[in-house]
Amino acid sequence: MADVVDQNTRSRMMSGIRGKDTKPEVVLRGKLREAGLDYRLHGANLPGKPDLVLGSRRTVIFVHGCFWHRHEGCHWCSTPSSNADFWAAKFQRNATRDAEVIGALHSSGWRVAVVWECGLRAPNIEDTTSRLLTWLQTNSDFFESELVRPRDSTR
Repeated sequence: MADVVDQNTRSRMMSGIRGKDTKPEVVLRGKLREAGLDYRLHGANLPGKPDLVLGSRRTVIFVHGCFWHRHEGCHWCSTPSSNADFWAAKFQRNATRDAEVIGALHSSGWRVAVVWECGLRAPNIEDTTSRLLTWLQTNSDFFESELVRPRDSTR
């Protein structure tokens, strides 16, 4: 299936996708700030450059986009119908890299949290941040927000 927009428009659209300071990340940062937590942004000296680093707690937080990191079963996790081989390879590389980064962080003694984009959208924001804040007080190594919007829900 051909793309519905021309190549220049697609290029402009794709270049607008940010890797830092995304809306879900900014929302989570605000909630953590409200809770009185201090953090550093985009830990360049750590594997995967985590979105948030809580050094005193030896904890990192990744805010994953449901589309790019393949949040299984999520409404926002669609697959483009054009160029299927490219997208399948791209998504597989992302998943492999995510697993390697989490493994490397665990091996270095870091606790890892993955917060999905859909968990930082209304009406899930309060539940997701509450569960994350509770997890931060535990000794558990890994946290993943499990909120998933069913595919048949409305946007």
